[in-house]
Amino acid sequence: MTDRQEPLWHRTRKLIREYWPLGEPAALKNVIGPSLPKGDFGKVRKKIDACLEAKGGEVSARARAAELGEAYLVLNASGRRRFLTLLAEEYDVDNDAVESAIKARRETQDHREERRLTFELRNLLEPPRAKILRQFNGLRGGVKFLVDLRAELMRWAKDHQALQDLDQDLYRLLVSWFDIGFLELQRVTWNSSAALLEKFIQYEAVHEIRSWKDLKNRLEHDRHCYAFFHPSMPEEPLIFVEVALVNGIATNVHDLLDEKAPLIDPQKTDTAIFYSISNCQSGLAGVSFGNFLIKRVVADLLAELPALKHFATLSPIPGFSSWLENLADHDDPDDAALKRDVVQAREVLEQLAELDDGSELFTPEQNSNRISEKNLKLQQSLLSLCARYLLKARRGSQTLDRVAHFHLTNGARVKQINWAANLSDKGMKQSYGMMVNYLYDLSSIEKQHEAYRTSTTVSAAQAVRKLLK
Repeated sequence: MTDRQEPLWHRTRKLIREYWPLGEPAALKNVIGPSLPKGDFGKVRKKIDACLEAKGGEVSARARAAELGEAYLVLNASGRRRFLTLLAEEYDVDNDAVESAIKARRETQDHREERRLTFELRNLLEPPRAKILRQFNGLRGGVKFLVDLRAELMRWAKDHQALQDLDQDLYRLLVSWFDIGFLELQRVTWNSSAALLEKFIQYEAVHEIRSWKDLKNRLEHDRHCYAFFHPSMPEEPLIFVEVALVNGIATNVHDLLDEKAPLIDPQKTDTAIFYSISNCQSGLAGVSFGNFLIKRVVADLLAELPALKHFATLSPIPGFSSWLENLADHDDPDDAALKRDVVQAREVLEQLAELDDGSELFTPEQNSNRISEKNLKLQQSLLSLCARYLLKARRGSQTLDRVAHFHLTNGARVKQINWAANLSDKGMKQSYGMMVNYLYDLSSIEKQHEAYRTSTTVSAAQAVRKLLK
């Protein structure tokens, strides 16, 4: 059980009890073992079947769904996997009934009968397990329960086809429930509830929040934070973005997070830097609303600060070091260009391994006059390889780096690669301290989005393209 799940589990148990009409009968959780042994499968089937029959009206249906959910929550990891496997395998589409309906529809000559069979076929194509999942939507806390359930389900589904199918059923439900039209954009401030601020600390995935003082600094008047919320999860942020209001494009995160830096009057700034975007709910993987978040935040900022001229990110490059190591391990290729990259990658990694002290190498570019010629050449090689990674490395039809793919899909362009931009342990491990600015030019966002979507063309500034040479 993860830290994110634990509060939900306690809350769900409490909310579940609100749906028992009068006296609570012997709860399912009290008659099944925590690991759900096969001997207890029949008891679970009986409860699932009762949920599907929906006897006794909506209140009774919710009570049964609540009991089923509580039973799931008290199972251990092995029991929860067995529970979901039973649901996935035994409550799938009835293929024989589907084939029969298709055959009858093909053979009928009556248009009314054809329409009736079409509706029947639609109902048959929805597996009974999807109806069970949908019943949780009616419980307070039920949507969050399903989001966390999917986070767990995705880990188990990797090597189990039936669980993959169940995951797709749940994913389709969540996509419809988390449509952008249902989401509310809120600004998070130092005056927000303590519970929300604690979640802000917990969910920050890019630059760890080290203290309450650090958090307060990120919420000063020259710093903004926005989050999307869903009506069914009002206390749980879905995704949030941290914004720094500055003058000019920020080239390192240390200045942005410096607690001693003087505050800037937002009215006198010309640039908004998106320096951290964190998805808060792993169970919503694949449900896209990050692109809407940036566009909504830009609109909100312009309404408040019409003098803003530039919108850019200061983004991590999370896959660069792994890509570089894999490139160096590549067998000698026939392709001349790839062979050149492999040789360069090997040379760079060998030189990095020989460094006794990286303090000279990993220093801001403006201090390059202090760097030896050998280390300056190594720095340039790393920048060149990083440009190749961002602009040329692919996974199928999309750029390999997931952060780059996100911003390029949204219509941004690669503005510049910054040396010594994040010298934290995480920044060094991911990308040898480099970060990248993606520029959101409001006049060309749609054009660049279409170019990337249709032909995977990566829009990049000339200075970045020059690094390839």
